[in-house]
Amino acid sequence: MIIKDVLLVEGLKHSLLSIIQLCDRGYKITFEPEQCTIADSESTETVLVGKRLSNVYMLNVSSIIPSINYLLSLDDESWLWHRRLAHVHMHHLNRIASKDLVIGFPKLKFEKNKLCEGCQMGKQIKSSFKPINVVSTTRPLELLHIDLFGPSRTMSLGWNYYGLVIVDDFSRFTWTFFIATKDETYHVFKNFAKVVQNEKNSSIVSIKSDHSREFQNEKFDRFCSKLGIKHNFSTPRTPQQNGVVERRNRSLKDLARTMLNETGLPKYFWADAVSTTCYVLNRVLIRPILKKTPYELFRGRKPNLSHLKVFGCKCFILNNGKDNLGKFDFKSDEGIFLGYSQHGHAYRVYNKRTMLVEESVHVNFDETNQVMQERPKTCANDEIPIIQ
Repeated sequence: MIIKDVLLVEGLKHSLLSIIQLCDRGYKITFEPEQCTIADSESTETVLVGKRLSNVYMLNVSSIIPSINYLLSLDDESWLWHRRLAHVHMHHLNRIASKDLVIGFPKLKFEKNKLCEGCQMGKQIKSSFKPINVVSTTRPLELLHIDLFGPSRTMSLGWNYYGLVIVDDFSRFTWTFFIATKDETYHVFKNFAKVVQNEKNSSIVSIKSDHSREFQNEKFDRFCSKLGIKHNFSTPRTPQQNGVVERRNRSLKDLARTMLNETGLPKYFWADAVSTTCYVLNRVLIRPILKKTPYELFRGRKPNLSHLKVFGCKCFILNNGKDNLGKFDFKSDEGIFLGYSQHGHAYRVYNKRTMLVEESVHVNFDETNQVMQERPKTCANDEIPIIQ
């Protein structure tokens, strides 16, 4: 007799057998003052007999059906072989038994119908996090993912050690900010929130971060409460729950490292490399499901890639009246292309003569010179030669 669709009631000390289920399966139940009889409706053969105890009828199943003990013994034997064979997975044991690859191994059906305490203590792994195949937000700024990476061993040109990354959940548009200490995180995010909300004429609904102190503090809580922003946190030691910005962090650092290695530039250009990578990824990545770039989803128009240049390539900057040039002085300075301006349509370049980072539109590029053979002047051991 097999009873299906049973329910588990935690804390219940007895198993209750449904009369309706027995009737639906073709059994006839007869109740008498001292006992109840369960018989097959066709053969009228008695299957089970229950004894009345107070106000209920009790069935001693183990004494009536000896096959249960046999099934339990088979189950114990399969788990015994599981222990004998160094706790190999049950699926693998089934393959060995079915293909007759060894001698002296019983042909049992190995099922993982319970937990093995030894396997849990020795082989337990983290729960898997399946990708979400739906867009959980409906507009930009509905949810922002934020994270901080660093500190870098090398200080950047702007005297910074950390990078703050903010990713919009709907569009996957990304912003990067560079700070010297973790304490600056609150002020940077506060200014960013004001600017981006005015730009989109829309409010930030919620943000998500880890439990780091730069995000979980009194100032951050007060600011979120004032603007009505819901602050969600990922579970401690579970970065997968904040995977959107964690994966973007990895992409930014990997691509920035690649560009620095290709060009041979000093490590203190890492912030410029990360900023340039972020600028490019916003225009070339494709948002899953929506099939559009982050730039189009956030700005409302397709991005134009015609102005992009090779990071670290040689460039020539027009000396546009900054110095009192003689009639036969050079009209341009040699420089290094570092990225794109965040405040207008201009290029960020490092001027080798003045040892300063400039923003200019009057720049010509030599992209064939992809690998810089010589470092900027006065640079040794990645020491920073200038103040930006």
